[in-house]
Amino acid sequence: MKNNRQSFTTVEKENKITALYCRLSRDDDLQGDSNSIKNQRVILQKYADDNGFTNTAVFVDDGYSCTNFERPDWLRLIALAEDGVIDTVIVKDMSRLGRDYLKVGYYTEVFFPGLDICFIAINNGVDSANQQDSDFTPFLNIINEWYAKDTSKKIRAVFKAKGESGKPLAVNIPYGFIKSSEDKHHWLVDEVAAKVVQEVFRLCVNGYGPSQIATELMKQGHLNPTAYAKSKGIGTPDNRTAGDDYTWQTSTIAHMLSRQEYLGHTVNFKTHRKSYKNKKQVKNDPSDWQIFENTHEAIIDQETFDIVQRIRDGRRRLTLMGEMPILSGMLFCADCGNKLYQVRHRGWEHDKKHFVCATYRKIKVGCSSHQIRNVVVEEILLDSIKKTITAFATNHEGEFVRLVTKKSQARISKLDGIIQRLYEDNIEGKISDERFSKMSKSYEDEQSTLTTRIAELKSTIASENERSDNTDKFLALVKKHINTEELTAGLIREFVEKIFVYNTERVDGKKVQRIKIIWNSIGAFEVPTTTYNEKSA
Repeated sequence: MKNNRQSFTTVEKENKITALYCRLSRDDDLQGDSNSIKNQRVILQKYADDNGFTNTAVFVDDGYSCTNFERPDWLRLIALAEDGVIDTVIVKDMSRLGRDYLKVGYYTEVFFPGLDICFIAINNGVDSANQQDSDFTPFLNIINEWYAKDTSKKIRAVFKAKGESGKPLAVNIPYGFIKSSEDKHHWLVDEVAAKVVQEVFRLCVNGYGPSQIATELMKQGHLNPTAYAKSKGIGTPDNRTAGDDYTWQTSTIAHMLSRQEYLGHTVNFKTHRKSYKNKKQVKNDPSDWQIFENTHEAIIDQETFDIVQRIRDGRRRLTLMGEMPILSGMLFCADCGNKLYQVRHRGWEHDKKHFVCATYRKIKVGCSSHQIRNVVVEEILLDSIKKTITAFATNHEGEFVRLVTKKSQARISKLDGIIQRLYEDNIEGKISDERFSKMSKSYEDEQSTLTTRIAELKSTIASENERSDNTDKFLALVKKHINTEELTAGLIREFVEKIFVYNTERVDGKKVQRIKIIWNSIGAFEVPTTTYNEKSA
């Protein structure tokens, strides 16, 4: 190549830079020392010295993929090239520039020639100053891209096998855990950070939204996850910045509140990349996740996690006065099934604040207001928790368990009968032989509807069985709050799944409004002899 090169004759060329570019990816590192940065430097400098290239400058990108062209020193080299500072670019081989056929081709066939920059790939015998040396360059780029694609397939296969085996795929483990020194695939609880995670869930149960939780953590002086990791000497990804060490992002809080890893589970395949060329992570549907339960110690118990998910599913917002009603997201219209929303005005006393049906509030038709004052629901709830459910369940534990079980079993028997009748109707009467033989569209639709209905009923039976089994869990909750005197957002969500509000009716000339409480774990339950769930609004 040296004999075919044009000599440097002008002062301008002598003052320009000869760029020696080195790149090493993690995959290259597995191949041994031949592609090491040190080895590339030696080869490039020797070539420059032997061929009369002076004023050399070394550009190094260590740990960057061959398909990623957003490399710091590569971008610096390109910027200098555009400024007219660079005369020649030398690499060890074409793959050091990259393995993307189109992008590498753009730089070697368009960008560098357009700026009158000579490009040399030593091991491939490529020298753009000699056209014959460059004729084979496009084929080299295609081969290099095929290699990158093949390598990506192999890495994906290894990654998939690892994920399916139950080993965690997360590069950065969730805040609250640390890797075991004995097994990097096993997570241990970081006691300091775990207490903050528990505080986040506790605040959510008590009615705080992500932004309020973030503010509270800052007031309490807790380092945010990035700052905490740095304080422990743990490296953070390049695309993260700590900013204010005590400033928590609401998105971080929201993400923490949904992570099943805090239950002690490993959750793999949450995201994927569409192509080895595109490094952007795309979220997978939760149905595509693979969850391996009880792979490490839990930080949050299942009951607390479930309460938080119900709260998050019914996202609540502050009122215009900056308040978060303790009943927000808990009240539902007994007729249309929509939520009830808080209504209040500046200057109102608490006893004037009330909830109304969202359907009525938005369109005024299709449903009635179902208006009910906050204090009425709060009084009924506290009365039910203290005097009804708690008192009865504590003083008559055996009877309580018997009633809950009997109620569930009665419901199960009724549903079993419905399913049996559906099967009999299907076989004996409602669907004719002609329709069976023709397999008409209407037959298929009816069969589909029948199958769906049976599946729904069986799911309901499973829920009833679960409620019967969860009686002990509810009793434990009752005993935990045996001396409760104050109604809080957290207490409500521990005890109650949802509350249905009925429309106001006139009974014996008086306005009466009924509410129905659906308790966590046991569903709707009324204590015998006295009903506390009915009260005049």
